Amino acid sequence: MSSVRQYMEYVKPYKWKILWTILIGIVKFGIPLLMPLIMKYVIDDIIGAEELTAAEKTSELLWVMGIAFVIFLVLRPPVEYIRQYLAQWVGNKILFDLRDRLFDHIQKLSLKFYSKTKTGEIISRVIHDVEQTKNFVITGLMNIWLDMITIAIAIVIMLTMDVGLTIVSIILFPFFGFAVKFFYGRLRRLTRERSQALAEVQGHLHERVQGMPVTRSFALEDYEQDQFAQRNDNFLQKALNHTDWNAKTFAVTNTITDLAPLLVIAYAGYFVINGNLTIGTMVAFFGYMERVYSPLRRLINSSTVLVQSIASIDRVFELFNEKYDVTDKEDAKELQQVKGDVEFDQISFRYDDEEKLVLKDLNLKVKSGETIAFVGMSGGGKSTLISLIPRFYDVTSGAIKVDGKDIRDIKARSLRNNIGMVLQDNILFSESIEMNIKMGNPDATHEEVVAAAKAANAHDFIEEMPQGYGTLVGERGVKLSGGQKQRVAIARVFLKNPPILIFDEATSALDLESEHIIQEALERLASDRTTFIVAHRLATITHADRIVVVENGEIAESGSHEELMKRKGSYYDLYQVQNLDNEPELT
Repeated sequence: MSSVRQYMEYVKPYKWKILWTILIGIVKFGIPLLMPLIMKYVIDDIIGAEELTAAEKTSELLWVMGIAFVIFLVLRPPVEYIRQYLAQWVGNKILFDLRDRLFDHIQKLSLKFYSKTKTGEIISRVIHDVEQTKNFVITGLMNIWLDMITIAIAIVIMLTMDVGLTIVSIILFPFFGFAVKFFYGRLRRLTRERSQALAEVQGHLHERVQGMPVTRSFALEDYEQDQFAQRNDNFLQKALNHTDWNAKTFAVTNTITDLAPLLVIAYAGYFVINGNLTIGTMVAFFGYMERVYSPLRRLINSSTVLVQSIASIDRVFELFNEKYDVTDKEDAKELQQVKGDVEFDQISFRYDDEEKLVLKDLNLKVKSGETIAFVGMSGGGKSTLISLIPRFYDVTSGAIKVDGKDIRDIKARSLRNNIGMVLQDNILFSESIEMNIKMGNPDATHEEVVAAAKAANAHDFIEEMPQGYGTLVGERGVKLSGGQKQRVAIARVFLKNPPILIFDEATSALDLESEHIIQEALERLASDRTTFIVAHRLATITHADRIVVVENGEIAESGSHEELMKRKGSYYDLYQVQNLDNEPELT
């Protein structure tokens, strides 16, 4: 399905309002078409009427102008208002629906998509490109039709006055149509290229603004200025290419629309001189030339705007058509009354078809309430393994089961509702501390939020903040220390109260004092829950029921801390490297 046809699905609910807007617009654009007729009547039938006295001419003029003032002063303003309001209302409602559905769509896209796509580019499509699509509705579905109808009505009126002069007036129409067809095919491609270049600038800018501390700490300002200049220059070149072709389009089409009135003046002037045409008819025709070629010029502008909006529609629905890597089966069930047994049954996983396996034929059974720690060298597959539990990705082969049910047979949202995660870099939103904790349960009371904060050892520092629980934390929690952010993240998991927990390097970036406070909160949180821990600092996981060493995507060994130390295998070596073994060697 083409992007325009997909876009029309969002237009359909408003088709009757669009029709009303067009009908009211016909009245709005039709009223000015009376002006040349009024001019003709005043010149030929009042001023040029030799049989009327001056008083009779004056009386007739007053009547005509009185009626004209009523039409233009009383009737036209409300028609103009209603038409403008309806057009903008419909356009903005469609944008609301489109952004609403688009946000829902991007929330369902997998982490694989986000790992390959810049945030700034996504934002550009949701904000800039969606906004541009409004022109398709207002210009393409309303104004173009109104301009074409206006031209048609004007031509019909002109035909009733003089057929020959009308033919002369529209004789350049075929050249105009050819010019539009020739220029606008390429203009769509150039518009799309310009939009893509702008999105790349926005994506780069968004990324660099977020990474400003890195730029400053490494004194990379000059280098980053060059990097930004390259992308900015690319956008400039695309914009200039678009401008060059657009300027050529206007030069050719405006030349055509300027020549037509000259032909009418020459033709009409000749027949007036020879007495075959009245001056009023000539003046009226010249007035209608403006009424015909002004909409025609607007059609040129509209075509340019329409091409730009279609290019934006292409980009919006390119994002809309991005496939989901993780989807629910039609008969997927809700996960209820979770006990917490988890089984990895011969699972293998690769991120892309052309890449090698990250996990290979991995088997592991975890009983409800057990604490399992995954350790090993970086790149061994630990974080990948735990990301499969909440179905951030689906296994390539094998199955992960919760309480004996394959998680692919369970609705993903239902599964994630039963899992709590505390990561190394927990993202906080730029709202209050209370709202960030409430992410664990948006319907929680203030008392429940406070209880969760106390359990996470966060209450005391929150109370010391300027506005307490109402303190805004800034973008990504920038106003809080690393330890404070972690405790807020733990508090929201306490509030969620899930049966399955995942801790991924939850304390690795903290100082020893913060680590101790947070480790205490994590152990309290993990009590009587199935818990998975990924840690590099082995001292933090010696209490685990089982420690699983993951090497090259496979389980190298597993057992309790004491058992693995006795074996003197991979875990023993890792422990020795970290100089954490302060006890006598176990034999």
